[in-house]
Amino acid sequence: MLMKSALITVAPDALLAAARAAARIVPPMWPLSATVAVNPYLGLTHDDLALASARIERVLGARATMPRDWYRRKIENGEIEDVDLAAAAAAVCADTNISVAQLKTAARQDRPAPAAVPTVADLAAMVSGIDRPGVIAQRIGAWAADYFDAGQALWAAPKGKSAFAAWRAVAVHDLTPEIVGLNGFAAFVADGPETAPAVLEKASNLMDLSDEMLETYFQRLLMGLGGWSQHARYHVWQAELAGEDNAVLIDLLAISLTWEMALYSQYAKEISGQWEEARSEYATPVRPGTDDIIDACLQNAAERAAQRSIVATLHSTAPASANERPSLQAAFCIDVRSEVFRRALEALDPGIRTLGFAGFFGLPTAHRSFASDVVEHRLPVLLNPGVTTCSGDSGDARRDQLTRLTARAIRAWGRFKLAAVSSFAFVEAMGPVYAGKLLRDGLGMTEGHRSRDPAPRFDPELNVTTRVDIAEKVLRAMSLTQAFAPVVLLVGHGANVVNNPYESALHCGACGGHSGDVNARLLAGLLNDPAIRSGLRQRGIKIPADTLFVGALHDTTTDTVTLFSEDWDASSHASHLVDVRAWLAKAGAVARGERAVRLSRADGPDSVLRRSRDWAEVRPEWGLAGCRTFIAAPRTRTTGKVFDGRAFLHDYDWRQDGEFGVLELIMTAPVVVASWISLQYYGSSVSPEVFGAGNKLLHNVTGGIGVVEGNGGMMRNGLPWQSVHDGEKLVHEPVRLAVFIEAPTEAMSDILKRHPDVRALFDNGWLHLLALDGEGRVHARYAGDLAWESIETEMKVAA
Repeated sequence: MLMKSALITVAPDALLAAARAAARIVPPMWPLSATVAVNPYLGLTHDDLALASARIERVLGARATMPRDWYRRKIENGEIEDVDLAAAAAAVCADTNISVAQLKTAARQDRPAPAAVPTVADLAAMVSGIDRPGVIAQRIGAWAADYFDAGQALWAAPKGKSAFAAWRAVAVHDLTPEIVGLNGFAAFVADGPETAPAVLEKASNLMDLSDEMLETYFQRLLMGLGGWSQHARYHVWQAELAGEDNAVLIDLLAISLTWEMALYSQYAKEISGQWEEARSEYATPVRPGTDDIIDACLQNAAERAAQRSIVATLHSTAPASANERPSLQAAFCIDVRSEVFRRALEALDPGIRTLGFAGFFGLPTAHRSFASDVVEHRLPVLLNPGVTTCSGDSGDARRDQLTRLTARAIRAWGRFKLAAVSSFAFVEAMGPVYAGKLLRDGLGMTEGHRSRDPAPRFDPELNVTTRVDIAEKVLRAMSLTQAFAPVVLLVGHGANVVNNPYESALHCGACGGHSGDVNARLLAGLLNDPAIRSGLRQRGIKIPADTLFVGALHDTTTDTVTLFSEDWDASSHASHLVDVRAWLAKAGAVARGERAVRLSRADGPDSVLRRSRDWAEVRPEWGLAGCRTFIAAPRTRTTGKVFDGRAFLHDYDWRQDGEFGVLELIMTAPVVVASWISLQYYGSSVSPEVFGAGNKLLHNVTGGIGVVEGNGGMMRNGLPWQSVHDGEKLVHEPVRLAVFIEAPTEAMSDILKRHPDVRALFDNGWLHLLALDGEGRVHARYAGDLAWESIETEMKVAA
């Protein structure tokens, strides 16, 4: 190998600082067991769309906007009007004086596909004819699947003192790189640095890495690792929550740099000219070009067009609401899938009222399911657990033991089936026994897993004052402090599907990728407790003695609702619950009928039920595809209005929020969680090659944490193509979320001023903020930098 000797060009501290800065651009990726929708642009939210897109072009060879023909079709069919283009030009392209005519002309001109700045591996592939990046992806992926394994592997790989040390222990014995022409790679690793910081120093020396190019080059390498770097970022995220340090991302960067150095040592003469050009590109500050700015304008115009239709819906006439005591209240998660069911339920009887609230119901729980020692964080990942809970009590000890023994037997049987030797004999001897199961699965007769754990409880039990505090805070945040119905449902949600690695992605995002039944049942038990009601009464919240709270679970795949009425003595409400179940069944049928229209190959409501049991179904439901707006206002503003399952609906009455504490919570938690969901769908639609998980039909689960396409390589991130596309067209319209809040603009500005990271989302256009007045009409748009503009401004521009 050709080696180069030179002085270190960058100080060690600067190298580590650049590595840490590059790591911040990497979004975290939660494991499949508790999938969390993540904003793929999380590290770029302090950039506007044009600058972020330019940066993504450089490090990933993709863009953050749609192809031009997508905007052209919207302009030609009248969906994007001149008023939208003019307003977008004024807001986004003000410094460039781009006109509406120029935007229309640009929409008819396709841009060439972007190309990332090449790495040494890319250059070596060009001169050698060998797919060096593919080899690196395969070898790093094979090691990472073992290192990060979450229980799938039968034999766990040694972790080592660090990720880099663990990789190095494998790489010094790996002959695969030499078989494909990288001479002496194992020796190169063995003779090289033993720590990640030392690798950074050697790379700086060997490849003449300048201070100016470091951050972008390191971003290129880290983002090129796909889901592996993002899962490593998840481990860093978890460590930061615990107040600990985790250098696994720096270790992954060192691994990539080791490959780069080895290839540079072998091909330095052949690629010297191209590498000089690449170094220059890496060192050039990232700035958006005119085309990037035009695309950002076109995207903004598409979003303004979508917002006009939302405004029209909000301004439509609402049905008159009854003033008498409601016969049923049902609090659902703000999830867009709940909007369809809520609308169907309320249409059945004027006495039915629904509410929208984040699906963890204000209970940030670290929960242990029955007969399990695994702690599940059933709360938004932006929050830390505030209470610990478990299912069951000391009287369930014998059932607990039997359940654990059964689970161990199932695990042992599964490992026997998969073991290296016994698997062959197993197939020969037991294969025919599984014919019945194969037939049942093939005919869609298999039911998904449904948890029937005992009622959850606080563990350890909290004192009465603390529980009253929790109950009061939750009810006030829900704006539910009076006019209680005889039955109040607290409806969490989850999905029930078979043979789907992405099952947890269909669960509740506000519950950390778990279903919302635990939190709903826990809150119901809390509010049914006479001691808690007595404490609430002293604080001005009087719950009638004849009101029963019931936890429930909405299965979003089948639109069926399960009541956990056995958690509390409900005998006094037996007749009410008969009516409730009938209403829920009718609403479910209506919701299935509406959703069947959107589902490919669905021929009616009954087919929606079958999809959840079909082990070959790649689209059991659409999840949150189509989400485009978040509305925080009294339910009277949205009752009876059709949002087509595209709106997060959060009940909020600012008149009951004296110091705007609830508003602050909404803007800094549910709105941010919704933005993560929206932007994950956005990224998986506009840049599926880098921010999407690819084709479900080619997926294999690796390490129990994610999927690869085929039999190895880089782990994919984001959503599968089948989650946003029906085979002919996108079903998710890639527009950034529009947030409508009924509250004084001064209060919202004050909150943004105190939360700079949230403010950056709105200032840089990753979210749009619009204000509703006291009559529920949209009257102002947030213009950035804590300023607001009249919503009529766009109409004046058009005139």
